[in-house]
Amino acid sequence: MNIALIAHDKKKDDMVHFCMKHVETLKQHTLMATGTTGKIVKRATGLPVKCFKSGPLGGDQEIGAEVAKGEVDMIIFFRDPLTMQPHEPDVSALFRLSDVYQIPLASNFKTAELFFRNINEL
Repeated sequence: MNIALIAHDKKKDDMVHFCMKHVETLKQHTLMATGTTGKIVKRATGLPVKCFKSGPLGGDQEIGAEVAKGEVDMIIFFRDPLTMQPHEPDVSALFRLSDVYQIPLASNFKTAELFFRNINEL
């Protein structure tokens, strides 16, 4: 399964915690991420992660393109709902693409946990 990992700045610690908790499961899958998120996940877990650009520099759009090409099976996007993002249209577009292509997208830790309980059924 190809899993995209994205986290806004205030949620990057949550992403690291999630990935550390699920490192054995994540080892079995191909990971991609926006730039900064990918770098911190790699550093914290040692997992191989294909990194795109940082979200504000087009990384969300690059992952959206991968969704449109059928190269993404799941998105874990820990977003910060309380902080306005300069690239909010890109975030909205990625959420829309996940709906268009019926790609499971977890936008918070607990939803991601539910996905990982049933990852083999997705």
